[in-house]
Amino acid sequence: MRPTQTTSGAAAASTTALAGGGLGAPAERLEGRDKVTGTARYATELAHTPPDCAYAWPVPATIARGRVTAVDTTAALATPGALAVLTPWTAPRVAEPDDPALAVLQNDRVPHRGWYVALAVAESLEAARATAEAVRVTYAAEPHDVTLRPDHPDAYEPDEANGGSAARRVRGDAEGAWAAAPVRVDATYRIPPLHNHPMEPHAAYARWDGADGSGHLTVYDSSQGAGPVRAVLAGMFGIPEERITVGSEHVGGGFGSKGTPRPHVVLAVMAARHTGRPVKLALPRKDLPTTVGHRAPTVQRVRLAADRDGTLIAVAHEVTTQTSRVSEFVEQAAVPARVMYASPHSLTSHRVVPLDVPSPSWMRAPGEASGMYALESAMDELADALGLDPVELRVRNDPATEPDTGLPFSSRNLVACLREGARRFGWHDRDPRPAARRGGPKGRWLTGTGVAAATYPVLLSPSTATATALPDGTYAVHVNATDIGTGARTVLAQIAADTLSTDLGSVRIGIGSTRLPRAPLAGGSSGTASWGSAVHQACTRLAERIARHEGPLPAGGLTSTADTTEEAERTPPFARHAFGAHFAEVAVDTATGEVRVRRLLGVYAAGRILNPRTARSQFIGGMVMGLGMALTEHSTVDPAFGDFAERDLAAYHVPSHADVPDVEAHWVEEEDPHLNPMGSKGIGEIGIVGTPAAIGNAVHHATGVRFRELPLTPDRVLPRLG
Repeated sequence: MRPTQTTSGAAAASTTALAGGGLGAPAERLEGRDKVTGTARYATELAHTPPDCAYAWPVPATIARGRVTAVDTTAALATPGALAVLTPWTAPRVAEPDDPALAVLQNDRVPHRGWYVALAVAESLEAARATAEAVRVTYAAEPHDVTLRPDHPDAYEPDEANGGSAARRVRGDAEGAWAAAPVRVDATYRIPPLHNHPMEPHAAYARWDGADGSGHLTVYDSSQGAGPVRAVLAGMFGIPEERITVGSEHVGGGFGSKGTPRPHVVLAVMAARHTGRPVKLALPRKDLPTTVGHRAPTVQRVRLAADRDGTLIAVAHEVTTQTSRVSEFVEQAAVPARVMYASPHSLTSHRVVPLDVPSPSWMRAPGEASGMYALESAMDELADALGLDPVELRVRNDPATEPDTGLPFSSRNLVACLREGARRFGWHDRDPRPAARRGGPKGRWLTGTGVAAATYPVLLSPSTATATALPDGTYAVHVNATDIGTGARTVLAQIAADTLSTDLGSVRIGIGSTRLPRAPLAGGSSGTASWGSAVHQACTRLAERIARHEGPLPAGGLTSTADTTEEAERTPPFARHAFGAHFAEVAVDTATGEVRVRRLLGVYAAGRILNPRTARSQFIGGMVMGLGMALTEHSTVDPAFGDFAERDLAAYHVPSHADVPDVEAHWVEEEDPHLNPMGSKGIGEIGIVGTPAAIGNAVHHATGVRFRELPLTPDRVLPRLG
C-alpha cells in the first residue's frame, strides 16, 4: 500500500498546531511505541500474572439444535492440571440478562451449533484445552433450519430494525409510481454472512477478592466499552457496580463484535467465582463466528423508477435478513435509502427470518455497508439504462432536505465529494462502454472503473470527563473511552491540548477503565464526538478556572468536570450525516475469473478532520475492509450440520497488502456548527460503505456482465464471462 498524498485537510493545519499537536495536526499515536515494542498490555496480557491464575477453555455444542442430556466429566477431570468443568448443572447461577446470548450454562438448551455447553478450567492454557477435549457431551438433537430464503414461511416484519429505526417507512405511492415510470430497474442483490475477526480474539481476565466471591470483582476485557461490561456483570451476578472494576485499556480491534459484552467475559467471571482463583479465557479463533456476532446475510430487492432525464420518481428498497432464535437482531439495510436521494415516492422495509443460527450483531457500518451495496449497484444499473454518467445521475438526485423526514441537513457535501473524486480519479477520461478496455498478455485482462456514494449518520451519546491542572504545568484528562485501534486516545489528548492552549506533550490522557468518569462505548462512529465533547467541556471549564485562580496551584491541582447528557440527548433540528464518494478501477482475468483492484479512491465530507494521520488510517482501513467484502470475504452455513464452514483466517479470506496496491483517501473542507464543539463527524465506518458497490460497478464496466451477489470470487465470475 503506497503512501497517500497530503490532502487539503492536512495542509490546512497551522504551524503552531503541527508543533504542538493540537487539532488538525497529524500527531502520531501516543501509544504507538508501546504497541510496537510489546509493552502495551491487552486483556489477558497482565504485566504480572498471579501465580495462582487458572485458564479456561470452552466446549461448544456439536449439534445444530436440541438439548444436552448429559455431560461426562470423568476423563476430563482426570487430565493433568484439571481444576473443574462447569456444566449447565454445576455452573454458578446468574440473573437473566437483557441479552439472552449471555445466559451461558444456565440450562440444557442448544439453540445453535457452537453454543457453549461446558467450560474447562485448568492450571495452564494447554491443560485447559486438553481438559475441554476430554469432556463428553450427550445430546437429544432436534430438526433444525439454517437456510435464509425470501419466501420463508416464518418471515415477519418486525417493529424495529437495529438502532431503533422503523422497520417500514412509506412515503407516497412507490408501487404505483414505479409501475408507471418510463425507466425502471428491478434487481435483487445478495450478501452472505460476514465475520468481524479482530486481530485480538475476545478475551478476559477475572479475579474475585474474597474466597467466597463476595469481595471486589476485577475484570480486564477485550471490549469496546468497559462501562457496559460492568453494568451487565453487576446485574447478572447480583452485586453493586461499585464493587466491580473493568479495564479495557488496549483493545486489538473489534469492528462491532466487542460493542457489548460477549459470553467469554461471563464465563471467565463464572470460572473465577467457582474456583476461587483468577482466570484467563481467550476464545479460540474458530469459535468467533458462532459466539460474538456476525453481519447477517441479506437478500435485497431494489426498484428504482426515473424520468428519461434521470430524475428519480420512486425508490423501493425491501430487505429480507435472518436472526437467531436466541434474540432478535434486524440488519437495517434499507435505512440508507431514506437518506440518499430525492424522490416523491419511497418504500423501505425489512423482513426477518428466525433460524437456528448464532445471533447476528454489529459489524462495521451495520445496515449502511449492506444496504448501500444494493442501492448503489441499482443506481449504476439505472445510469446504464438511461445512458447517463453514473456520477451525473447521483448529482441530479441530490436532495435539498432529508427525504424521509424533511429536515434540513446540517451539512451535505456529497456532490463536492463526487466532483472532487471524479477529478482526482480521472473519471471523465474513461470510455463509458462496457468491456471496451482489453489488455495484458494475450489480451486476457478486461479493465473497468466504477463509482458509488456513501453515507453514515452522525451519532452522539452522553459522556462525562474530568480535567486537572497539576502544579508541574501538565494536565491530566480522564474519560472512560475505549481505543480499539482508531487513535481515539491521541485525538482526545489533542482536543484537550487545543482547548487548554498547550502542547500535546503536556497532556496525560487516561482511558479504558470504569475507575474513570463514565463514557459510552466505542461504536457507531460516535466515540470521538461523544467523549471529545465532554473533554472539550471539562477543559474549557478548567481554562476558565485557571484564569480566575491567583497564586500557585494547590498540591492536588485544579479539577473541572463535565457531563454532556443534556446536550447529547437534545433532539437536533437537523439531519446530520457524513457523506463520501468511492471510485475503483479493476482488472478481470478472462482466463481465470480473478478480479484485481488496481486503484481505490475515497473522498469524504466528514466535518472537521481532527487528526489527518489517524483519519486517513480509518478511511483506508474501511476501504480495505470493503474490498474484502466485495471480492473475498464470505461465510456459508452448512445446511446439514448448521455450522459456518469458514471458521478461521485460512478459510475466511481477508485482503492482504498485495490485494490493495493503490488506495487513497482524501476529504473536502467542511464546516458544520451543528455537530459538537470540535465540528467533527464520525469516520470509522463510512470508508467501507460505498467500496463494495464501486468495485462491483467497476467489474460490470470491465466485463459487461452484471453480478448481483457478493463476493466476486473467480468461481462466480468465470462461468459468466463466456
